[in-house]
Amino acid sequence: MEVSEMDVMAGIMRDHILNLLKEGKRVDGRGLEDYRDLEIKVNVIEKAEGSAWVRLGNTQVLVGVKVDMGEPFPDLPDKGVITTNVELVPLASPSFEPGPPDENAIELARVVDRGIRESGAVELEKLVIVPGKLVRVVFVDVHVLDHDGNLLDATGIGAIAALLSTRVPKVSYDDSTGEVEVLEEYDPLPVSRVPIPVTFAKIGSTILVDPILDEERVMDGRITVTTDENGMISSVQKGEGGSFKLEEVMYAVDTAIQKASELRERILKAVGSG
Repeated sequence: MEVSEMDVMAGIMRDHILNLLKEGKRVDGRGLEDYRDLEIKVNVIEKAEGSAWVRLGNTQVLVGVKVDMGEPFPDLPDKGVITTNVELVPLASPSFEPGPPDENAIELARVVDRGIRESGAVELEKLVIVPGKLVRVVFVDVHVLDHDGNLLDATGIGAIAALLSTRVPKVSYDDSTGEVEVLEEYDPLPVSRVPIPVTFAKIGSTILVDPILDEERVMDGRITVTTDENGMISSVQKGEGGSFKLEEVMYAVDTAIQKASELRERILKAVGSG
């Protein structure tokens, strides 16, 4: 069986990373629980109701929020609708291809959407205009601009920052005519929780936070834990095969709560100054 040059390079990189981890070091010099530099800017898309740009190390994502009106889901007549879409722009990485969303884009969208939805971050009942007939529909659109690892956290941070910065126009509904008038006054989107995903990579027997792309390429497993400001878990996503012992999962949960608190403070500061 012929071994490709890429396989050889991956093997060399894995050995290099494993040797460093034995000494408690990482390829970029960070500690095992350290995040890369994080930069957040909100209100960066003029025509969107809310938006955020996030740079996590060399990973960059852009999130736009559009708010429209539509029908509620038949089984949820008293709640608004939120939907998340992720686009992996081919220019962001050689591994991204044009066309319909692949499994990576779908996983990204689902994990971010679940973290927001299950935490009750957006108060969907406050998005109802006419129960059973008309509600606000919130579209969260994510564009990955540069991929250097840990898209899950960068995307989750960008999504909640964009939602926190969202302003929606007030509406007036006339019962007699069924007409809806969009007013010039704006209200903030009703966001009551700030869920933050924290992703861990397992390489050999070592667990580390915020993996860069080189670390993701050689990791044995991945787990993402999303928690809110009360330490409540809203989603857990395991990926890339491998297994985690119970004590490793518990470590991830405890560390995720701590790291999410630090990240949340950065997000709220960016939103407040934006």
